[in-house]
Amino acid sequence: MLANDVITSADLAELRRSALGTADPLGVAADLAEAVDEGRLESPEDAGDALSLAAEIAEVRSRLGAALQYADRAVAAFPEEDTPGSGFARALRARILFRLGRDDEALEVVTALRPLLTEQADAPSYVSAALAAGRRDATAEEWLSEAVDGMLEARGEAPEEVGPPEAPGVLFFLLQQRHRVRRDLNLPHDRQDDLADRLEAQLNRGAQEPQADEADLLFFPQAEFDQVRPDADWDAHRARLEKALVRLAATGGTGLNVLRGTAAGLSANGDPSDPAVRARYARQLEALPDTHIPWPPERNAACWCGSGLKYKKCCLPRSRG
Repeated sequence: MLANDVITSADLAELRRSALGTADPLGVAADLAEAVDEGRLESPEDAGDALSLAAEIAEVRSRLGAALQYADRAVAAFPEEDTPGSGFARALRARILFRLGRDDEALEVVTALRPLLTEQADAPSYVSAALAAGRRDATAEEWLSEAVDGMLEARGEAPEEVGPPEAPGVLFFLLQQRHRVRRDLNLPHDRQDDLADRLEAQLNRGAQEPQADEADLLFFPQAEFDQVRPDADWDAHRARLEKALVRLAATGGTGLNVLRGTAAGLSANGDPSDPAVRARYARQLEALPDTHIPWPPERNAACWCGSGLKYKKCCLPRSRG
């Protein structure tokens, strides 16, 4: 079923988008598991992600027995429980257990994930989804509320005292997920809901009114950046773009891209330190389709900055700095 003998991180990212639209999604899931067994993953670290994808496909197709087998293997494939992807795999397993009517086992699994609510930005989403599969949305609301209270207490802040974030972090996503769960439960607005709305509005204003030098989301690979701005820091350049993209995504932005600049072209247009010159250059680049770098890549795919590292080990953490 899978065309490639060796499955790359990019292949997995594409399968996550397209597998359910193929003629035989369950065949894709079986092939993914087979690729793991035969050592045909370019990066062995992708085994857990490949098996999680197989489990998701089987779950969507209501093959819950197969889904649970894949999920069990996915959990076992992660060397440590705090390895990226491990929490999602365990939540996926709990979700499947709930759907199989094995509620006590499922609740035990998802309860073990509760500490991650204040540690990982994606945990509120996957923990809530697991509890929703067991019709425990009220439990999700309770856990999310206690997690928010704990984070605010640790920071010594009341909801109305929390200032605008530079970029979305754990607290932001925790608040947004709690807000969604409470809305689904038809619960009245409270101070934490007000805080969720306020932070989202502040991020939205920040995305709509960017600083002059970051309005174009113009990116230079390191060699070219060093030519354009030899006195500046390429890491800071990448971090600024990653944070801006995260802000745009958090406020509903889709189809996001980074414009890849060229040193020669910018120099020919004028002083690269002039925001007006950079904005004009960005508009010129927009007409060239091969200059657009889609964002975000999958966690285990090559980073958008061209460093050669995986996104999760390169620019993804920069949004939290």
